[in-house]
Amino acid sequence: MYFNTTALARQLERVWSEAFKPFDLTPPQAFTLRAVLAKPGMLHSELADTLRIARATATRAVDGLVTRGLLERRPAERDGREWEIHPTPDALILKDSLNAASGAVTERLKAELGDEVFAGFVKQARSIGSYLS
Repeated sequence: MYFNTTALARQLERVWSEAFKPFDLTPPQAFTLRAVLAKPGMLHSELADTLRIARATATRAVDGLVTRGLLERRPAERDGREWEIHPTPDALILKDSLNAASGAVTERLKAELGDEVFAGFVKQARSIGSYLS
C-alpha cells in the first residue's frame, strides 16, 4: 500500500504541477488559493479542515501566498484573536484561470479513469484518510 500510494502521489504531483506552472504556483499553493477564493474570510482552522491538512501546514501555505501578494490576513470580526484570510485583487484576477486549469486536470483524469472509477477513488481515499487520522 505504501509504495503504491507514494508512487501515485508523485504522479499526481507532476500532473498538478504542470497545470499550475503557468501561474508560478505549486499545487499546495494553488489549492490553498482556490479554497480562499471560494470562501473569502475563512479562518486558518477552516482552511485546514477544507484541505484536510494540519493547521500549521495551512498557516505556512498562507504565509507563502501573503508574501507573494495573493492573500492577506485581517482580524476576524467574530473573534479578534483569530485572523480571516482574504484574496487580494491580484488573486481575484487569477480565480477563473486557476479554476479552469484545475477543472481541465479533473476532466482529463475522469476521461482516463472513467467517471465511476474517479469518483470511487476519491470517496475511498477520503474514507481511508479519515480512518488513519
